[in-house]
Amino acid sequence: MKRFTLPRTRVAAAVSVLSIALATGCSDGGSDSADGDKGAGTKETAAAAKSLSDAELDKLIIATGDAEGYDVTPATESDAFASSKEEVKVVDEKCAPIAYVLTGFAPGDSTAYVNRQALPTPTEVEPSASSSKSLDDLTEEDLQDASDALTDALGSTMTIVSLSSYEGEGAQETLASVSDAVEGCAGGFTATAGAETQKFTKVAPGKSSGSGDESVAFAVTVDAEGTEAVVKGEVVRHGSTVATYYSISLAAFSGEPGAGSTDYEIPAEIVKAQAAKLG
Repeated sequence: MKRFTLPRTRVAAAVSVLSIALATGCSDGGSDSADGDKGAGTKETAAAAKSLSDAELDKLIIATGDAEGYDVTPATESDAFASSKEEVKVVDEKCAPIAYVLTGFAPGDSTAYVNRQALPTPTEVEPSASSSKSLDDLTEEDLQDASDALTDALGSTMTIVSLSSYEGEGAQETLASVSDAVEGCAGGFTATAGAETQKFTKVAPGKSSGSGDESVAFAVTVDAEGTEAVVKGEVVRHGSTVATYYSISLAAFSGEPGAGSTDYEIPAEIVKAQAAKLG
């Protein structure tokens, strides 16, 4: 699906590990509605909250060791859909907040923004006897083992975590705009950046984690060059700071029949770890 698929990231994950320890799930406190829990925060609280700088957000965003079982690195920019938020154009403006999340940018007019990429930590695997064999000497069992290892790697979930900061009631207004987009863009939308075009065919409410002052979750069906795949997103407000998460099942973009399954979630460990750092 154009560069939005982050193909180099997917291939690197597939060939650099023999087995991936998966850890996904939902927070028990989540709401089934796209609006999440909007009763926990007030406009007065949001307005009084201090906006943060890029440097301050850098200290607050998750790092390796914060979420057990995950390696956290700077998000790759080599396969970004656009080089800047201003490049992303959405025909239906109300759908723009979701488009921004899915193309790697802050959902609202933030004063600061940082992001990271989280992947399951590769497990330590002892070299097999087949690893020293030539291709001609591999048995059917060896080939099956290799196929299973690749399936495990592609079965992992990549998550992009970002933090953005807002002045006044900007964070609360951003959450409201995302909630409105989930409700108003059910039939999908199209985003463009220069010569690149990406079609999102469906937007559906997701199960919110219930963390922060308020949260909105959603699932978006993507037209990945003729193959439909689903990505998961959540936007959470913590005072004047907004945390966004979107997860991609790497198998969904492998081109295999039935690989676009929706049977995965944004890893709860990552959401909980980020919420803990934000206090």
